[in-house]
Amino acid sequence: QVQLVESGGGLVQPGESLKLSCVASGSIFSIDTMGWYRQAPGKQRELVATVGTGGITSFADSAKGRFAVSTNGARTSVFLQMNGLKPEDTAVYYCNAQTYFQHNYWGQGAQVTVTS
Repeated sequence: QVQLVESGGGLVQPGESLKLSCVASGSIFSIDTMGWYRQAPGKQRELVATVGTGGITSFADSAKGRFAVSTNGARTSVFLQMNGLKPEDTAVYYCNAQTYFQHNYWGQGAQVTVTS
């Protein structure tokens, strides 16, 4: 089992930045990939960015050039630095950890609201 706790959501204006953090605990040795997904009202949950073993990253087209994903050295935390935020980035952001056994774990979600 892997537990994920997120922090860092909030209300910002268009163009501003926000950083999300997620701390993993439990069977962290089993984690292969960590990352972030988001779900806007009335929409399905979608990939934002992931970082795998070896630091290989993957981004949604909407996040490329604006967002950065990283982990700490021990891979017990994953971060999402979001720059140039837009109203369409408004969503609940979920931390995700996928294990080598293809199990997915989710955080509780962090609300990000971008509005003027």
